[in-house]
Amino acid sequence: MTYIEAAVIKMMTEDAIHTFPDECCGFLFGKETNEERVILQTAAVNNAKEGDKRRRFEIKPKDYLEAERYADEQGWLLLGVYHSHPNHPAIPSEHDRLAAQPYFSYIILSVINKEYAGLRSWRLNDEQQFEEEKIYDHQLTLKK
Repeated sequence: MTYIEAAVIKMMTEDAIHTFPDECCGFLFGKETNEERVILQTAAVNNAKEGDKRRRFEIKPKDYLEAERYADEQGWLLLGVYHSHPNHPAIPSEHDRLAAQPYFSYIILSVINKEYAGLRSWRLNDEQQFEEEKIYDHQLTLKK
């Protein structure tokens, strides 16, 4: 199960809308216990893809190193990556699957005509195929 702070969803959504029609991208930080993840913060990064950024994103290795360092400084883990799919559903492409790492959560935000249309989260299974993760609002869960 993956829990996410409402403020994190807001930050990712704003990044996706602001970056439209290009794909945005960024990191997911938080904590993990047993089978539960809590995403507490995100950090947008520059889409370093050369050429058409409307259908692809790329994160520089230097940005990954800085994200790992930041997570360590906060006492958190680097739990994954988010990116947007402009004018497409929040379903991973084959390119997304081939670039994915086993441990990470991959949140994809769909933005249709510069309006937020939803998000979904994915993780690779043992067969290197994406499986959808259920996402829960951390604040709502804590109130129960």
